[in-house]
This record gives sequence, C-alpha cells and structure tokens, in this order.
Amino acid sequence: MDFVSVRIITGDVARLVEFYERATGVSATWSTEDFAELRTSSATLAIGSTRTVPLFAPGSARPADNHSVILEFLVDDVDSVHKNLTGFVEDFVNEPTTMPWG
Repeated sequence: MDFVSVRIITGDVARLVEFYERATGVSATWSTEDFAELRTSSATLAIGSTRTVPLFAPGSARPADNHSVILEFLVDDVDSVHKNLTGFVEDFVNEPTTMPWG
C-alpha cells in the first residue's frame, strides 16, 4: 500500500493553494479548478473544492470544520518562513517554536 496524500476540502481552492504555495515554496499542480496538489519528496498535500466531496460520499467532509488534524512542515529557517507569511496570514495559531522532539 502507498500513502498518497492528505486532502484538505475548502470553499476557496485558489486561496488555500496560494497560502500553501507561499508557506512551502512549492508550486501546485492543478488538475482542474477544483483540485490541486503540492508535491514534495516526502508528502503530497491535495486541496479539493467542496464540489469534489460527493465523489467520495455526500456530506463526508466540510470545509473549515476539522479540529483533529495538525499538518507539520520541516523547514531550514522557520523564522524566515514566519516572516514571509506575516501580513499574509491574519492569525497564527502559534509563533515559531522548537518542540521538545526537535
């Protein structure tokens, strides 16, 4: 079995793709206006429109309603990434932090 991706469902694919492109420095590959992927060497972040949800099961996912997943990114310079997003991101959950596990 291959783990393929983590998919985020959103009402505004373009806005969310723009955020993750800026945050990761990775350009998205667009399949349709309803679906894009940001592929890295270790993971793929898929971003899908609410219009794609019925392809899985109607009502199986809702945008901006998940409080059970944390996406983690390893970067060379977290302060630089934070600075790049300041002003672009309205509300940070946490400031750059070195966690106990590294």
